[in-house]
Amino acid sequence: MNTPFLLQVLCGLGNAVLILALAPFCEGLLRKLTARIQSRQGPPLRQPYYDLLKLLGKEDLESGEVPGMQRFAVFLSLAVILSLAFLIPMGFFAPLSGAGDVLLVVYLMALSGICTLLAGLAAGSTYSVLGISREMMTMIALEPILAIAIVVGAIHAGSFNLDAALSGSVYRTQGIPWSGLILLGVLLLSFQAFVQRVPFDITEAETEIMEGPLMEYSGPKLALFKYAQMSKLLVYSALFVSLFVPWGNRLPFPLGWAWFWFKVLGIVGLVTVIAATHARYRIDQAIRFFAGLLAVALMALILASYGY
Repeated sequence: MNTPFLLQVLCGLGNAVLILALAPFCEGLLRKLTARIQSRQGPPLRQPYYDLLKLLGKEDLESGEVPGMQRFAVFLSLAVILSLAFLIPMGFFAPLSGAGDVLLVVYLMALSGICTLLAGLAAGSTYSVLGISREMMTMIALEPILAIAIVVGAIHAGSFNLDAALSGSVYRTQGIPWSGLILLGVLLLSFQAFVQRVPFDITEAETEIMEGPLMEYSGPKLALFKYAQMSKLLVYSALFVSLFVPWGNRLPFPLGWAWFWFKVLGIVGLVTVIAATHARYRIDQAIRFFAGLLAVALMALILASYGY
């Protein structure tokens, strides 16, 4: 599709602005639904907006060992998530599909985890180091799974082009192949870990290591990190819907666009229900779980290479 470059940029900006606007709302929805499941009243839906504004208005204290790296990690974390919003189709075509391919998406998602490692290293506290050690182990097991899911989409589409590989068009026309069906199950089982929610919020684990890599952060820097985490839930949910639940996404605007975001909110609701009804895994339990999923994902990649 030959889309004017200016329109591509405007659509990318629209995605980024929408992510920034909706991310705190989804966090509020998550808190409210969690409270209801646990028979509590819960905070109002607008509370995350107030929390971010309060943190942004506080004094920017720097207590880590490398303040410059702390600032860099904060801004890079949010920038990576917004860059993904420019590349992933969110109810219509991938905005900057000509600016890169699916490998760029894989690199950016890995960079998102690296930002957490940089933040913990720059903080330098014992709990931060423990948190980034958990993050590193989790990344080694998790990132290949997501990379395989994206590459399998590219294999079935016959192209590494963002719009072709991430729009799920091959699934719409041919039905979900066996490899896609297997990866759908794998991604559903591991999605909580990708968005760092219970039972796989092991890196931060407030009751164990007091938020790990973020322990030494406060004020505006903490606000931006939290904003990036909220946005990550939406961006990863949008990627999941684009890859595995594409039906109806290309309906005429705004119907297809509204249907897409309805499905994204459904994924956010599923994440919330799982987080509210499960206890946190230990790091050794999580790694064994991810190792099993990685083996299944590799099997799906082999099937995809043979056209299944």
